[in-house]
Amino acid sequence: MGLLLAPVILIGAAAALYFWQIRLQKPEEINMADHMHAMDAMSHASHQMEASATSVTPCDAIRAADTQAPVRTFEMTAAQTALKLDNGKTVEAWTFNGSSPGPELRVTEGDRVMVTLHNKDIEEGVTIHWHGVVVPCSQDGVAGVTQNAVLPGEEFTYEFIASQPGTYWYHSHQMSSIQAEKGLLGQFIVEPKQAKAAAAQDIAGLMQKLDSSFVINGRTKGLEVSGKPGDTVRVRLTNGANDTMEMAVEGAPYRIIAMDGNDIHEPGLLDHTNFQMGAGQRYDLLLKIPEQGTAVVRSLTEEGLKITIGEGAEPVHSANNILFDFLDYGTASEDDPVDQPTFDQTFDLRLGQNLFVNTINGKSFHEIPPMTVKEGERIKITLTNEGGGDHPFHIHGHTFRVLSRNGEALRGSPVFLDTILTKKDETYELYVLANNPGLWMAHCHNLMHASMGMSMMLNYEGVTTSYRVGTKSGNLPDL
Repeated sequence: MGLLLAPVILIGAAAALYFWQIRLQKPEEINMADHMHAMDAMSHASHQMEASATSVTPCDAIRAADTQAPVRTFEMTAAQTALKLDNGKTVEAWTFNGSSPGPELRVTEGDRVMVTLHNKDIEEGVTIHWHGVVVPCSQDGVAGVTQNAVLPGEEFTYEFIASQPGTYWYHSHQMSSIQAEKGLLGQFIVEPKQAKAAAAQDIAGLMQKLDSSFVINGRTKGLEVSGKPGDTVRVRLTNGANDTMEMAVEGAPYRIIAMDGNDIHEPGLLDHTNFQMGAGQRYDLLLKIPEQGTAVVRSLTEEGLKITIGEGAEPVHSANNILFDFLDYGTASEDDPVDQPTFDQTFDLRLGQNLFVNTINGKSFHEIPPMTVKEGERIKITLTNEGGGDHPFHIHGHTFRVLSRNGEALRGSPVFLDTILTKKDETYELYVLANNPGLWMAHCHNLMHASMGMSMMLNYEGVTTSYRVGTKSGNLPDL
């Protein structure tokens, strides 16, 4: 038996070694605003001549305009921390302000947000990326693209206008696959100036994998929320893990009122219906506490990720639920801003995967040509999952509209997202309005997949950066 196992062990060890070699083969130095041209000297010289004839704007110079808006200031310190979880386990975490998730930041639409990040002792450096928030290029928090990683003893202040109400989150985008799982993440919520109909309670739950434990708001045993029967409750769910979460709502019918911070038009009532959240996605639910018993929002994927709302016995779990589909959910809007527009540019992105590398159009990371656009252009992206596995695709700095899935147009509410969950053999058509000049990453938000190559750029013509990605600078946004 030992002789039979030896080749298997050797093959497994060789595969693991190859995997780590691929993962660690990062470039020495890459300019992500110009990386494809820099790989070819003649092309680079030609590009430099073209650029000299056009206006050039450094990413650093793209900042929020001055306004008279109220200013909300926050101090955030990243540090190594021993956290004791509610199951008695102690984990060696990396935290913001001593906790993971970090503090929930709530602001009001229109506020000027100023967050000063301090790094106490994270040797590799840290950043804060504002996932889903449309910020100026200089504030996107991507190491080597919009800033250098903040090293121990250093600080960096982020400043932007919270222009769009919704549920968002933040996480480090330096070595993101490692640092997010170590605990450097948290929720960011923008409340509207004028709420349409305020709920009696507004609850936010961030699901994450912390070390080897799955937690919601840092708890392994779930959250318990009191409330009176008949009270309306808004539940903001964020999937901060790499895994797709299948969620169920038990004990009460509910509505999905927003996805990725964007409202659904006239959302219908759902009952005995589960929904799936890809990594990085957010779903806002609205429900009423039942007259007797409780309502429970739970993950069917990971035990302990649940929110119990109300008092009394938990409802009986139903095993025969259907799966939510946004293709025909809600109703069309009379003031729909998009009706199958003509496009200035189209891009086809094919997501591939094998044991050792994840690709877009057969290439990985800095070998992938960027999507290069001009401000004001209307862009169609056709996104196809060819490699199998779940690939939740996230585009920085923009909200996109989902036009179709597998050739079938949406029939209900317009759906605007910043992260879309793709499954094997699915094809989505996405509409992006190029209205936020900058240098923007576009990648799978299973951050392990991004670290293995499924990460590229959406670049605006004429925008430059003085920062560099690679082992020389130590800026490794997707390691």
